[in-house]
Amino acid sequence: QLQLVESGGGLVQPGGSLRLSCAASGFSLEYYTVGWFRQAPGKEREGVVCLNSGDGTTHYVDSVKGRFTISRDSAKNTVYLQMNSLKSSGTAVYYCAASFTIRSTLIPTQYDYWGQGTQVTVSS
Repeated sequence: QLQLVESGGGLVQPGGSLRLSCAASGFSLEYYTVGWFRQAPGKEREGVVCLNSGDGTTHYVDSVKGRFTISRDSAKNTVYLQMNSLKSSGTAVYYCAASFTIRSTLIPTQYDYWGQGTQVTVSS
């Protein structure tokens, strides 16, 4: 099936927090590199963070370092994105993606499987 489903988006005030979930079915995320991406209105999709399936290392885009955290719950076959200190610039549709062959990348075209996205709106 190789399906990814994001959830957890919503409306939050600046400075608030959200935790996004990416649930996988048909395959185990334990063997895939997982990335979170976002696409803001009028802008191209950009990489936020990736989790290396080989060694568990992470790579965050500079704009979210210290505020966002990616994690994996193998028992639930789910990857999370904890977002703290949200800014209005964080408003976007957030996607999770998986790659079986790529170990670490924030380039969208190098990912094989994508979820449908979940909307995050940061506004007062």
